[in-house]
This record gives sequence, structure tokens and C-alpha cells, in this order.
Amino acid sequence: MATIKEIAELAGVSRGTVDRVLNNRGSVNAKTAEKILEIAKAVDYKPNKAGLTLAAQKRRLKLGVILFGNSNPFFDEVMKGVHYQEEKLASYNCTILVKQIAYDAAEQLAAIDELLAQEVHGIVLAPYNSPAVIDRINALYEMGIPVVTTNTDVDHSRRIAYVGSNDFLSGETAGGLMGLMTSGEIHAGIVLGSDQILCHTDRFEGFRSCIERKYPHIRIDAVVQNQDDEVESFRVTQELLQRHPQINALYFTAGGVYGGCKAVIAEGRQRSTTIITHDKVDTTRTFVKEGVISATICQQPFIQGSKSLDILFNYLTAGELPEKELNYVTVDIRIAENI
Repeated sequence: MATIKEIAELAGVSRGTVDRVLNNRGSVNAKTAEKILEIAKAVDYKPNKAGLTLAAQKRRLKLGVILFGNSNPFFDEVMKGVHYQEEKLASYNCTILVKQIAYDAAEQLAAIDELLAQEVHGIVLAPYNSPAVIDRINALYEMGIPVVTTNTDVDHSRRIAYVGSNDFLSGETAGGLMGLMTSGEIHAGIVLGSDQILCHTDRFEGFRSCIERKYPHIRIDAVVQNQDDEVESFRVTQELLQRHPQINALYFTAGGVYGGCKAVIAEGRQRSTTIITHDKVDTTRTFVKEGVISATICQQPFIQGSKSLDILFNYLTAGELPEKELNYVTVDIRIAENI
């Protein structure tokens, strides 16, 4: 097994520099730190676990978690994973600080600033898809504060890992389900959460790609946004159905499913509309059982909350980059018979 001395020789730096990087004991140039971590991974460096436990307890790590909230019950399930990991890490004197925000770039940046003021050592983040947020993630990396993205990702950022769905694939799955469950001329309405959240737009693009390739009987007539808010979802879905009476299928790319389905019912369209959704929060589960929703695609929110923190903690205590940069959860299809 490789030693700190051998890693130092390979990296062309001092043993003290390697020790600081592997044990997060001070500031080291980001490029140097990245090189040391890559070498440590290549030579299969394994730190002393007992020593790591003691070091973590002495360091009193603080980890921040920033998730979207805004009345979306899906994130309650993510929080269960966060709380599970919080209990495990308490024995290491590790504190978890949580903030839940709306879909707003300025609010997310403010939440990051608040966590920095509380001197967090790393952040789990469901990122808003904004250049300002991407720049902040990159700046955090340069400061030695790693970020793990969860539930949704952003392109061109220096986050160390992502935990969540392969959202383009999930969208393709939704398109495939609608294609298999329908026949004749299908007019689809798309209800996005937000066009500023990458997982929502990736699902839409996957859906559109699938139906264009395989299901010419489906056409997309309109796209609306509900900000994952149930009241807003009722309003925009009802308006969508009234403006486009020909719509006989709906795809909800994110939250607001309960409000949207209540609008379908209010319009008396629940038996003539094929509805595909994501996740299985209690209200969605009920609508699947009742036949209002034809199928829902789940994304293991508990794992999104727990694994993200586990990756971040291991990186900060052992200097271990995760085995995979993209940690995809399983695409899980539920219908009335298995919900």
C-alpha cells in the first residue's frame, strides 16, 4: 500500500503538503490538491481508519445542505436520507446545516453565503441552473470547499460528484410509457417545474427525443411551468386544458402533480387523459391507485440525500474522490399494480 511519502515523491511536493490535502488541514493550491488526490487514487492509498475517525472528531466538520423546498413533498423524502446520514455522522462530531429554498438563483446564492458565514467545510447542493451558481461552485472549489450536487446537476462546474437520476433517460422512459399506453392521435401537454432547473429540462428533452424517434402519433401542443407549486400547478394546468381542449395526455416533469391532477379532475378529463409523472409521494401514489395517473417514474430520493453526504464526508476526511463522478439512481417505473 502506498504511503504519504511515496505520494509526495510522485507529486513532487512535500509530505506536509500531501498530509494537508489528504486530511484537509489547511489551504493548498487547487491544482496541486487535485493532482495529489488523483495520484492517491491511482496508487490506491488507504488512510488509517482509526486515525481518520479521531481526526474527524477533533476537526468538528460542518456540512451544508441546500435543497429546493417550495411545497414539493419530494424533497421531504430527500430530507429523510439527509437525517439518516446526519445521525450516522454525529458520532464524528459532524454537524449538518440544512437550508430549503425556492427556485431562485439569488436565494440560492444567499443560502451559500449564509453557510459560508457558518464556516461549513463542504456543501451538498441541488443547483439552480444559472451561470452565477456555476461560478460560485467553481469559486468554492478554489477555496477548498467541495460541492456535491444532488437531484439535479449543472454543466461546466467543478463539483466533485453528482447523485441523482439520469434525467434524459428518465424523460425517454416517460416518452416510451406514453407511447406504449396510447394509440390514435395524441396531443400532449408538458408541465415543467422550471426551465431553469436542469433535471426538469433534461427530462423534457428526453421525452421529446423519444416520441420524435419512435411515436409519431404523439405531438406536443403546449408547455407550461408550475414552479413545483401545487396551487400554481392547478392554475396553469386548468388553463392549459381550457386553451387546448384537444389535449389528451400530460407529462409532469417534476412536482405540482397533485395540483395538476386536481385540475384534470375539475375539468372532468381524468378518464380521457393519459398522465405520466415522476416520484411516488403519497398524493401521487393515491392518484396512481385510482387510475388518474397512468404511470410514475421514481428516483430514490432517500439515496440522493444520504449518498451525497456520504461522498462529501469521505472526501473531506479521507481525501477520497468518489469512484464515480456521476452516481445515477435506478429508473423505477410504478403503475397501479406495483405502486
